[in-house]
Amino acid sequence: MEHRLLGRTGLSVSKMCLGAMMFGPWGNPDHDEATRTIHRALDAGINFVDTADVYSHGESEEIVGRAIKGRRDNVVLATKFHNSMGDDPNQRGNSRRWIMRAVEDSLRRLGTDYIDLYQVHRPSPDTDIEETLGALTDLVRQGKVRYLGSSTFPGSQIVEAQWAAHDRHLERLVCEQAPYSALVRGIEADVLPTAARHGMGVITYSPLAGGWLSGRWRQGTDLPTPSPARQRLADRFDMSLPVNQRKLEAAEALAHLAEDNGMTLIEMAIAFALNHPAVVSVLIGPRTLDHLETQLPAAEVTLDPAVLDRIDEIVAPGTVINPADSSFVNPALEPAARRR
Repeated sequence: MEHRLLGRTGLSVSKMCLGAMMFGPWGNPDHDEATRTIHRALDAGINFVDTADVYSHGESEEIVGRAIKGRRDNVVLATKFHNSMGDDPNQRGNSRRWIMRAVEDSLRRLGTDYIDLYQVHRPSPDTDIEETLGALTDLVRQGKVRYLGSSTFPGSQIVEAQWAAHDRHLERLVCEQAPYSALVRGIEADVLPTAARHGMGVITYSPLAGGWLSGRWRQGTDLPTPSPARQRLADRFDMSLPVNQRKLEAAEALAHLAEDNGMTLIEMAIAFALNHPAVVSVLIGPRTLDHLETQLPAAEVTLDPAVLDRIDEIVAPGTVINPADSSFVNPALEPAARRR
């Protein structure tokens, strides 16, 4: 497994990152299988594992913590905060008050005394970025966190965070985690070049577009039922929506392209995300050990320029077929924000 530098940190991470969102009730409640999946990924050369406090309400972190016990020193461990973890309105967000509580909860669940990469799971328009970076800087200086990152930040907020860190002498965000696949290419237009300009590594997630590029979403077949985690995102899977019909057409064309070039659609989809020069690591999120085995071979796939050109014809660079797949839209571009 090839390793790449995470931005300008000097930290080497595997070009595949094991995502743990599917470990627990959101995906697979079998803790033993999740542990076997994590061990198989580590044995295959993956040294980068990503989870979040909100995944199965902390259960994913607990599974990961137990699975890497005894191998912790060889794992670059990443988790995230921001989403609601209780009924109290202060048990969420990017405030100093919540960050100081959230990190302690994650450390306890993970069974570790430090987190390698602590990421802001979502931007918070109602919280100054200086407030967030100030609290995170204190965690770095306390030794509880090694590096800081963001997730689903639009380009403008990436720049704002970089300048706030510079002006206030705070720890900077060293990476951005964003959705990216052959069906969801919006970050090519702004986020990828912005992150590269500021020396940030980019970790991309959902290379299979939430399962659309797994090979199961094909025209003329019974379409699969989304997992519990994905059922919360109905507008991405509702086939009554014209945009999802267009996604199905594109997925079918991409499947034929992969078959014509002697690879699975899964392998081509992951290799596509790995191909971009600004991408350091692609986050894979297998629900089962079998899923992992279908994804690992993509690490050895190199796409021919003709294949990349054909992907561009199917889904134009910088575009997203269904805007709901973008995960986060700059609030300044929402209709209400543009009204006088």
